[in-house]
Amino acid sequence: MVRPEVGASVGHRDCSGETVLVTGATSGVGREVALALARLGADVLVHGRDAARGESVASELRALGSDAAFFRADFADIEAVDELADAVAERADGLDVLVNNAGAHFDEGGLTELGVERTFHVNHLAPFRLTNCLRERGTLDGARVVTVASEVHRRATLDLDAVTSVADYDGFEAYSRSKLANVLFARELARRDDALSSVSCHPGFVPSSGLWRNASLPVRAVMRVFSLVPRQFTFGRVDSAGSAAITPTFLAATGDHEDGAYYKDCKAVDPAPAATDDELAADLWAWSADRASR
Repeated sequence: MVRPEVGASVGHRDCSGETVLVTGATSGVGREVALALARLGADVLVHGRDAARGESVASELRALGSDAAFFRADFADIEAVDELADAVAERADGLDVLVNNAGAHFDEGGLTELGVERTFHVNHLAPFRLTNCLRERGTLDGARVVTVASEVHRRATLDLDAVTSVADYDGFEAYSRSKLANVLFARELARRDDALSSVSCHPGFVPSSGLWRNASLPVRAVMRVFSLVPRQFTFGRVDSAGSAAITPTFLAATGDHEDGAYYKDCKAVDPAPAATDDELAADLWAWSADRASR
């Protein structure tokens, strides 16, 4: 449960003059984070795959006084990620905040053109590439980078050979593995780059999120049922997109955090032991840099 004083501190934060990029901001948690930051005065750049939804969100943000713009990119296409970095760098002299929120869950396995399992590509490799392209351009100097992970990272192990194959594919296992990679990436980014701050966080379990749009019909049906159940009847395990946006918004808006840490309910908590494996984090970084540059 988020402490009331934390919510109050975010509500009084003035982000006027700050420029923020939120990926996956056309629905769900990303949209709520974008709206919250716009209400705090930030100019918000919106990323997504759906142009109509993206322009709609950008219009909502402009109505709040934000100098908002929409950028379309499919994170399954690494060239589109590079083009997004170019477009953002051209639009903004620099970013004060990057929220790596975009993510997907696929019930059926598939490989991208880089030979990477699709979930891992979209959820880890694409934000890794985007972040580093923006770093290379100097766009993230002094920025706060918030990578949205998940508590399901605790169920995962990371075998880099497994992310180039879809044999014996399991959608939940693939998603959990990508979230472990998110936590490792945020930790390693903090270690490597003193010119920015980097954290990861668990936003909450949001059945109504667009995350499940690529799931099978039975999974989507279950999530629909969960989304209709009042939170008090789920023992606090189910969140709305708005409540799930609180922790990433807190981290994006305040900068009041421990560099490299993993956050839940606006507090730094210990991640899974695998997520603190510095050798694994370094191996993942080297693998990702090599694979994304092919």
